[in-house]
Amino acid sequence: MLLPALEPQDQRISQILEHDWHDDIISFLRADLPRIVAILILAFILQRVVHFFVTRMMRLADRQVGNAQRSAQLRTMATIIRATSYSVIGFIVLLHVLSVFNINLTPLLASAGVVGVGIGLGAQSIFKDMLNGIFILVEDQYNVGESVRLAGLQGTVENLTLRCTTLRDADGTVHIIPNSQIATVSNLSRDYSVASLAISVDASANPDRILALLKTLAADVRRDPAFQQVAIADPDVLGVNEIRGREIIYPINIRVRANQRDGVLRELRRRILLAFDQENIPLGTSASVVLMQPPPDPTAPPAPPTIGV
Repeated sequence: MLLPALEPQDQRISQILEHDWHDDIISFLRADLPRIVAILILAFILQRVVHFFVTRMMRLADRQVGNAQRSAQLRTMATIIRATSYSVIGFIVLLHVLSVFNINLTPLLASAGVVGVGIGLGAQSIFKDMLNGIFILVEDQYNVGESVRLAGLQGTVENLTLRCTTLRDADGTVHIIPNSQIATVSNLSRDYSVASLAISVDASANPDRILALLKTLAADVRRDPAFQQVAIADPDVLGVNEIRGREIIYPINIRVRANQRDGVLRELRRRILLAFDQENIPLGTSASVVLMQPPPDPTAPPAPPTIGV
């Protein structure tokens, strides 16, 4: 099938378009493309510089043996620097690329400002998130890797930005908490922790005997080679703390390194159970527990009568 021949005017228009496209492509390859490549290369260099310093800070944090707080501070600052720097670099690259294509940024920025005012009125919580995040960093309330309790949730801080905090609990669930929702911070990893254990013993046991036994068991755990570097102070057996009917409460406190309570408490419970079983010391029974005895079996033979002497 033969195509119809173009009219002279159509041929002239086609030649003009081809010439203009050719000139635009040549101009783009000579001027605009090198600028875009230079911008991308500069952005890549800045990204690598940020990555270098962030990596160095992470390595320095790994070498902070015995100084967990300093290590957590370095990790937190590295995370903040990486997120903020990447955002700024990406925004600057976008502006320069738009200017290369001769896109007028003045009305774009003006419209963005108008839209930003409208968004700002409805997004005040974002500003509150960032403001609270700044105070969290400045006041050093908590850092990445520390165990904290925030907004009714407890876990380990995995990530911290100016807007939100990422928390992972003991079940492995990840919680993302906006910083504006954090009203009270309970840091469980700062300086030291206290391993507290309340022992319930039946009232028939001699209190002096129980106190002496608990002090011996707690001291043995303190001297155990596995816990010598964990427990940082001698245990404190406070004495008789509560009397609940037939149940007597004896509390034990051991100061340990931050976030290192569980291992000491497990070992202390194990030794107490073994010692109480060996010494025939009964554990306490709560007053709220009701002991139910089965009814007598009517088919069982009657017990023989007791003859007094």
